[in-house]
Amino acid sequence: QVQLVESGGGLVQAGVSLRLSCVASGRTSSRYAMGWFRQVPGKDREFVAGITWRADRTNYADAVKGRFTISRDNAKNTLYLHMNSLKPEDTAVYYCAADRVDWRASATDSDYDYWGQGTQVTVSS
Repeated sequence: QVQLVESGGGLVQAGVSLRLSCVASGRTSSRYAMGWFRQVPGKDREFVAGITWRADRTNYADAVKGRFTISRDNAKNTLYLHMNSLKPEDTAVYYCAADRVDWRASATDSDYDYWGQGTQVTVSS
């Protein structure tokens, strides 16, 4: 069992940068792949980025590729999402997730086993 807690969201202006963090607790000795998803009211949860446990592979949604960077610090049990050049369409609740399959950076939400409660990111124009 792993508990995930996101932080770093907020209200920002378009064009600025923001860094989200996700701290894992519980069975953090396990080698989980991790991902970020986002969701707006009335829409399905959307994949944002994924990263393997070894961070030797990352995966990005087309909408964020080139602007967002996923990274992790396993020694700190922390996952990050660096978001640059934020756009109003990036507004969503952002969730981190853990996948017990360590070698993949899946874009499929059903592949993930544990989820945080989310952090709100609002980008105004």
